[in-house]
Amino acid sequence: MSDYNLRMFTLTGVILLTAAGMANAASNSSAQSTSREQQSALLDSQSQASDEMLARDWNLSPQEWQRYQTLMQSSRGVYSPGLDPLTALGIEARNDEERRRYAELQVKAEAQRTAKELAYQRAYDDAFKRLYPNLMPIASSESQGAIARPANQGNGRLAVFVKDDCPECSVRVKALQAQKQPFDVYMVGSQNDDERIRNWAIVSGIDPANVRTRQITLNHDGGRWLGLSLGGELPAVVREVNGQWLRQ
Repeated sequence: MSDYNLRMFTLTGVILLTAAGMANAASNSSAQSTSREQQSALLDSQSQASDEMLARDWNLSPQEWQRYQTLMQSSRGVYSPGLDPLTALGIEARNDEERRRYAELQVKAEAQRTAKELAYQRAYDDAFKRLYPNLMPIASSESQGAIARPANQGNGRLAVFVKDDCPECSVRVKALQAQKQPFDVYMVGSQNDDERIRNWAIVSGIDPANVRTRQITLNHDGGRWLGLSLGGELPAVVREVNGQWLRQ
């Protein structure tokens, strides 16, 4: 083969290889683009399905859910981050009819939530009694003691605020128990330590039977004492009278 023919053969091979490489690159690019489009479509579909499911959970239409998301990306989301859909839509209602609708939906949702939580609390209490019959349960935030209410709202019972290492607190609680009065004990500074309250109750002579029947409830203070703004030393035995908390 002459030098000329050899050069032409080599050049043709290079051109063919280059063309094949370009075609292959174009094919790969097209495949990658198609794959990205498919992934994007899949994510959009999953996001839409998730939004529809969340909307149904709150008894909202997809359009209402979209409006909620838009509201939470506006100043409302800055003022009230984490606000639930019904409250956000109700606050930002465009007319009285919308406001009433969201208020009714929220009342129903809160009733369902509370019923579920109370049902679980009863199941928990039953399990506690069965597994640890000699221990005294500590009231949760959904229990029937005064702690289930706002700090400035009473339930007709005495609220007794105590602290650890307080002999006077134990004496006062024993006297109230002897009088067979129903009352709710709140330990200030308990640091949410159930065992600390139980040990204090045992040392103070609180009858476990009274706790199990809720004649007496044991509660973490959780800032309630400071919220009442009564001041003074502990123990404090108080009751709400005509909207005001008074020492007894």
